[in-house]
Amino acid sequence: MRILMVEDDQDHSGCLKSYLENDLGHQVALCDNGKAALVLFKRNPFPMVLSDIRMPEIDGVELLQKLKCLPGGRRTNIVLMTGYGDMNSAIAALRANAYDYLLKPIDLVRLNAAINRIAEHQLLLEENYELSRHFEEKVSDATQQVQVKLRDLQKAYVEVAGIGRVGVFSKAMKKVVDLAMRFHQDRSVPVLIEGETGTGKEIVARLVHYGQGDVTTPFMPINLSAISPFLFESELFGYDIGAFTGAKRTGQIGKLELAQRGTLFLDEIGDMPLEFQSKLLRLLEERKFFRVGGLKRITLDIRIICATNRKLANLVRAGTFRQDLFYRLNVARIQIPPLRERQEAIAPLAQMFLEQYARQKKRRFRSIQAQAVKILKDYLWPGNVRELQNTIERVVLIYDDVELLPEHLMFLTTENGDTFTPQGSQVNLNSIILPPYGLSLKSFEKKIIQQALLKFKGNKSRTADYLDISRAALQRKIRKFVEPSAL
Repeated sequence: MRILMVEDDQDHSGCLKSYLENDLGHQVALCDNGKAALVLFKRNPFPMVLSDIRMPEIDGVELLQKLKCLPGGRRTNIVLMTGYGDMNSAIAALRANAYDYLLKPIDLVRLNAAINRIAEHQLLLEENYELSRHFEEKVSDATQQVQVKLRDLQKAYVEVAGIGRVGVFSKAMKKVVDLAMRFHQDRSVPVLIEGETGTGKEIVARLVHYGQGDVTTPFMPINLSAISPFLFESELFGYDIGAFTGAKRTGQIGKLELAQRGTLFLDEIGDMPLEFQSKLLRLLEERKFFRVGGLKRITLDIRIICATNRKLANLVRAGTFRQDLFYRLNVARIQIPPLRERQEAIAPLAQMFLEQYARQKKRRFRSIQAQAVKILKDYLWPGNVRELQNTIERVVLIYDDVELLPEHLMFLTTENGDTFTPQGSQVNLNSIILPPYGLSLKSFEKKIIQQALLKFKGNKSRTADYLDISRAALQRKIRKFVEPSAL
């Protein structure tokens, strides 16, 4: 550090200068009076001044006051030296804003301590000066960084009415969201959403309906697979007084009227009975209908969104879904990819669910360990995002740790005594190794059909869809290969 020493006692100043330069490594400029010190300081201000109080012409206190008025003087730390029995001068020095005072003869330990404190103080002053000098620039940079992070967060999360915050962590899902927002603009066009169970079809349907959240009209969901065919027509269209035995005496408004000026969401459209598909097609084309047993034609102002976890094109080939209705629904189509095809989304989705359930259940979980992330990515997720969400909720319910660990996910790898099928073990048709002594194709095909039926709990329509064959073809194979007990 550069130090200006002002001392008229040459023996004393020479000893101090030698100690400061040779032992402590500082640069010392020496003056024997206050006037010379002021001239030298004006040329190049010093961070520290060490001055005697009693000097001719200009004493130490007056020198301090004059230095503080010079450019750079306010940042200078001034230490005054005084002899024993001259405490009034020391008090006057401190009142004049001296950094410290030292008693003669100088205690080198105290001098070194004072210099170290001044060095730290000067460093803080320099940092503060730099921060102040570049304050606006730093604030502007920080603001831009925050804005970028905010835009990233807005892209990563969307708010869905009735659902809350939804994570969008892959290019595929960003494309789905963009399509949903685009289809939101035109209420006259029916929307078809296809995706496996648990991929979030209703969430996407709500995005189509609510858009950016400025919609207050009703969103009316109907799960077609949960409605009996005998009640389907009355549930959808409603009925008038006396329409059938057991009908309410006042009649009943159907879901179509309840969704007026809003959206009717028909989930599992692939399970709609064939005999009612023609009525839905007429409804889409005419936007008018009669209640069951009614005589008054009712005009509709609704958006219709359909969703299915089955491939409607396969159902059309199988003869269980009308081709003309499929073409009508296929105008605005959104295909939601399964979670196993969105590897980059698994970890951030799991983290989002972990934070959500940790808050709800007052647990300590904050992060997911790297090996646990690998387990999550290797799992196939047949239940997709819903299964991932339920998995994280189960972990948070059972455990209470700061980090989600691999042992917390043991039930994924050992559930019911069976190990899960990792991504790498999916059937690769290009790398099948045939046995050396022959293969019974009939037995092989039989086993595949048995396993597929077990996978879908005997549901033949879903099994046929999974095997990419018609339901009639599956029936023929069942009669040929599968024993009744397997059904």
